[in-house]
Amino acid sequence: MKRYLSSPKGSETVQNSLQLPAGYQELLHELKERIRLAQVRAALGVNRELVLLYWSIGRDLVRRFETEGWGTKINERLAKDLQASFPGVEGFSSRNLRYMRAFAEAWPDPTILQQLIAKLPWGHNLRVLDRIRDRRTREWYLRAALEHGWSQNVLVHMISGKLHEREGKALTNFERTLPPQGSDMAEQILRDPYNFDFLTLSDPFAERELEKGLLTHLRDLLLELGRGFAFVGSQVPLLVDGRSFYVDLLFYHVRLHCYFAIELKTGEFQPEYAGKLGFYIAAIDGTMRTQGDGPTMGLLLCESRSGPVVEYALQSLVQPIGVSTYRVTRELPALVREELPSVEDLQDVVVRLRVGMEAVREHIENEI
Repeated sequence: MKRYLSSPKGSETVQNSLQLPAGYQELLHELKERIRLAQVRAALGVNRELVLLYWSIGRDLVRRFETEGWGTKINERLAKDLQASFPGVEGFSSRNLRYMRAFAEAWPDPTILQQLIAKLPWGHNLRVLDRIRDRRTREWYLRAALEHGWSQNVLVHMISGKLHEREGKALTNFERTLPPQGSDMAEQILRDPYNFDFLTLSDPFAERELEKGLLTHLRDLLLELGRGFAFVGSQVPLLVDGRSFYVDLLFYHVRLHCYFAIELKTGEFQPEYAGKLGFYIAAIDGTMRTQGDGPTMGLLLCESRSGPVVEYALQSLVQPIGVSTYRVTRELPALVREELPSVEDLQDVVVRLRVGMEAVREHIENEI
């Protein structure tokens, strides 16, 4: 009779010794996925009921405060009574009750509440409630958060960067160069300006310095580009007639199923930039594009641009190209930085002031 030694790996050894029937691993994988899906649905169901509960409480409070003239003291008393009745249950603080009232006032229509608002966590709703006053803009961010699966931190970042004012604002020739079913989506994924505030660059800076900074902060760059962009490489070589040409940044968009070439330029947009990017796009289509890929697209990122110049430059091109601007955080010039006091200098000033204030205080106390 075979025996197994007792050890941390004992149970694993027993499992490995069993002869698993055909189809067991497939069943195990299916059950795991089913359990995970059920867990997600349960969590979403709990969240939905919680948001609807908070909205109904807020609606009742709004009515009571309006019709019966309740004051803040009643709100505090209600919070204490609810917390006493449900010890250990979070969410019934005086502050959160005030949020419930504001939440119900912000979304009086139960229809949109059911279709959109209740599908997002309470924390997401509070971030939007705190930072945006316009109802239409609030709805825009909540829909985007639901579509893209943004966390609270990403949602706050997008609100701070005023994404709703930038999305779909690039100048492009997509309507003329792309199939109708793809041009609208392509238009919406581009922004203007792009917010690269995670970069701090000296003034002036070189294009290679900008590219290096974006690669260093690739995660932030992908977040700013938006959902669907997968990084392929930087300075990607394109071999044409024995000569090598290099694309600054190359991405693949998983929703549009196409390559996306990005060229970085300092200064103002120049018409020749569009022609060069058009050549890169044609080369990518000829050397890298496969049967399942859509037409390669390009994006020129410049510090500034003139609308009419861009429109004329793109008018005769057959490749789909967009032109956007970008923002970066500027470092102070070296000469200015040298004139500013260092952290150590400021600390010395603080220490001297503190010593002086203590001496004055001692003098006053002695006089008294």
